[in-house]
Order: sequence, then structure tokens, then C-alpha cells
Amino acid sequence: MIYSNSLIYIELHESQIPWLKIFTHTPHKEFSECSAEEKKAIWDALDIIEKEMIAYFNPAKINIASFGNMLPRVHWHIMARFENDEYFPEPMWGIKQREGFNLEVSMEPFIEKIKESLAKNFG
Repeated sequence: MIYSNSLIYIELHESQIPWLKIFTHTPHKEFSECSAEEKKAIWDALDIIEKEMIAYFNPAKINIASFGNMLPRVHWHIMARFENDEYFPEPMWGIKQREGFNLEVSMEPFIEKIKESLAKNFG
């Protein structure tokens, strides 16, 4: 777990690309079931993570998704995408386009920056 407060928690998804997931502690099935405070916490975290991913990784695109078909509870995926990643331009759940993508920078400094930014925003 990267971050947790009383409303949400954030995890790193094991992947070749930078990929974080935001969950509500309360296991809501749909976003509309979330409280206003939970919705604000999710949007604030999405905004922080997206900006930090852009600044640190300089990706071709940021993908944000909320499906919940396999795991029927509110959660959001935030992924930094690169033109040479194994699935681009397909979604990460799509058809693999190539082999051999390696992230050119370390994830650790990014994770530390995310922790700092979230703690600063959420207190």
C-alpha cells in the first residue's frame, strides 16, 4: 500500500508500466454510492497522481479507468502509457503489440513523491 486515509487507499499494481489503483475503504459497488467526501478524495488523488506521473515519467498518455467487472467494487486505475510499451495504443487489457518494454527510470523516487504529495494534500 502506498497511501491510506480514512476514505481511500492507494496501491501499486504490478506491471511494466507505472500503474496505481485507488480504492475506497467502504466496499461500494458503484461510484454513485460513494459519499461526497469519498468522491472528492478520489478526484483529488487522481489529479495528484496524474500530475506526478506526467512530471516524472513524461508518458505519451495517462490512462484512467474504472471498470469493476472482475472486482465489483469502486476502484480506479491510473496508468502512465508509452508509445513503446507492450500494449500501446491498446488498453492494458487489450492485445499485446510488442515485447521488451523496460521502464527507463526507477519507480522508487516516484512512489516517494506520490506519498509526499498525498500526505501534503490530505494531511
